[in-house]
Amino acid sequence: MEEMSNLPLPDAFLDFLKENDIDPSFYTARNSTPRYIRLKPGHEEHLEELEAEIDFKPERVAWLPDFFSLPSHIHIANSRAYQQGKIYGIDAASGAAVLALNISFGDHVLDLCAAPGAKLCLVLDLLGDSGSLTGVDVARHRLAACRTMLQKYTLGDRCRLFVADGTTFSLLPLRVPSDSESRIFASEEKVDIFKEWKRRRPWKERKREAKAREGVGSQLARGCQIPELIFYGCTSGVVGLSRSEVYHTAHVSEFQNFGYDKVIVDAECTHDGSIRHIQKFENWGWETLQRRVLDAERTDSLTALQLQLLSNGFRLLKVGGSLVYSTCSLTVAQNEEVVGKFLLQNSSAELREIDAARNWPCKSGQIPKTLRFDPFTSGTSALFVAKFTKLAI
Repeated sequence: MEEMSNLPLPDAFLDFLKENDIDPSFYTARNSTPRYIRLKPGHEEHLEELEAEIDFKPERVAWLPDFFSLPSHIHIANSRAYQQGKIYGIDAASGAAVLALNISFGDHVLDLCAAPGAKLCLVLDLLGDSGSLTGVDVARHRLAACRTMLQKYTLGDRCRLFVADGTTFSLLPLRVPSDSESRIFASEEKVDIFKEWKRRRPWKERKREAKAREGVGSQLARGCQIPELIFYGCTSGVVGLSRSEVYHTAHVSEFQNFGYDKVIVDAECTHDGSIRHIQKFENWGWETLQRRVLDAERTDSLTALQLQLLSNGFRLLKVGGSLVYSTCSLTVAQNEEVVGKFLLQNSSAELREIDAARNWPCKSGQIPKTLRFDPFTSGTSALFVAKFTKLAI
């Protein structure tokens, strides 16, 4: 085994780990956990070029298609393959969470906590020239970084990105409308039509969009943040529609039949299972760790937020669809307890086995059919994964 370096953990964090029955030795794996990359399909020829540039042969991940591992000290940012958008970094556990959805041709997918964006890239790679992806995040600057990533990897054609609160987001996917819906929209005078999205737009156009967002606000649920559409691809279904069509709010009954086929809720959490994230507090200061991770009030508010995100993602799911809930926390409170509360509140929700997981290096969670990745078992960052389906009741 590679030599492991010790991360000097403060007593307060060690107490947090003890209270949550988390093995402190996970945090000695900072240099032994590999760095993972995914190769975009059809670009295998770039592997040899990358190997020559970094003076190391990427090792294929046997249990995850098109994923490769590298030693943690090797960086890819200066490689041609990375700069040209042929490879991107994504932890193998995060990749597994996406693959757990079994994304199929034509699926309409919702990523309710989209930043930092690697999951978006993987979903769009899997969709190919079909379906659509809606990415939502509450932080505008982080979603703008997602937009930049999609443009770099030329993956944004079937995607739209909304700055919005994931606990209240209520827009359905832009499916092909029925004949009756087509007649309704055709009878309306189309104003403020969405044209092809451009990186640079005139100030007047941006001002007009801001006013239009205010105008559709009354159509959205009272108290909800008005979604801000900051990007849409040429085949995302947005181009040529009016604002009333794009911001059409559905009745509760419509979600059952016209909701999303697949939903990802990679919820905000304390990130205590991300060794590299905890590492950053060496530079940020351990007092910042106290505020962001250890504060009991913040933890309580996070578990409430996680349950709200999971509940809203499930509301937007169509009957028969699949939802994956995940966090990079090792705590039971942010994982199994959230899942348990959610199941008690939603009789139409059912946990499902993740078929592909039979070949994955992970453990079962405390609730049957849930999974846990960790640095020792999986050679990845820690991740909790649960898969649900919506029943017709």
